[in-house]
Amino acid sequence: MSSLNIGHLIITLTALFFLVASYAVLLSPFIPPTGISLLDILAGDTHYKYFVLLLIPTSSYFVIANWVGWQYYQNS
Repeated sequence: MSSLNIGHLIITLTALFFLVASYAVLLSPFIPPTGISLLDILAGDTHYKYFVLLLIPTSSYFVIANWVGWQYYQNS
């Protein structure tokens, strides 16, 4: 798989995650149930939908901060 295809895959998955997260957090209180079980479960949840959404940026920050710290350690 070429790096261009991997880039397209990352962008597609990011856009899909953004759409599902936007529905779960912003739109679900105003839209009736969709009939799609996963989206209806997300819409009905009042706690863990935020946890899952915030877990991704928090984990990314943790990984980046650890990588930068390791680079400082190696180069000191």
